[in-house]
Amino acid sequence: MKNICGIIYDCDGVLFDSRRANLAYYGKVLSYFGELPLLDEDSPRADLCHTHASLDVFHKLLGPARVSEAQTFAETIDIHSLFPLMIPEKGIPQVLDRLSKRMVLALATNRGRSVCAILDHFHMRNYFKAVVTSEDVQRPKPSPDMLLLAVDKLGLKPEQVLFVGDSELDRQAARQAGLRFVAYKGWVDGDLIIHEHQELETLLGVA
Repeated sequence: MKNICGIIYDCDGVLFDSRRANLAYYGKVLSYFGELPLLDEDSPRADLCHTHASLDVFHKLLGPARVSEAQTFAETIDIHSLFPLMIPEKGIPQVLDRLSKRMVLALATNRGRSVCAILDHFHMRNYFKAVVTSEDVQRPKPSPDMLLLAVDKLGLKPEQVLFVGDSELDRQAARQAGLRFVAYKGWVDGDLIIHEHQELETLLGVA
């Protein structure tokens, strides 16, 4: 694949299997408000917690009147206690290490500031030249704002960058930003589909 100089990665579902951690996090918030927990890991409500920015999740699960209080309570949750529930995707540290020596990498996630603590915990932060979160833009994914900011931070043009994601939000954001979309595990359509991270190295001719 020619003219690719950078890669932007999503976090949840791409770098990590973090579904259990996300459900536990939002479960704590729901419990605080006396709401029922998220018992079905494959329900639309669980999907919402796994892909959308926190403010959107609070708005949809609790209603607009409780968003501010939910945000305040969420800031008291010890996210470090959830790290054992996060599992790095197979081979991802090694792939990031090799790719970061060939091109520039960025992370663009609907997570907030917790992502930097996560990257530090799993010793991945140094692989990324730029990290963009939902707190860095006015509109999270599926808006293209996050990806365009990441591209700018990498000093590249959209046509020089791939975005690796796993959700419809990711696909829409990539399309609107003018990036080629690599669908991880094929949960959604993409310009390319990979099921393991090492496949991307082969497609890029750097394996």
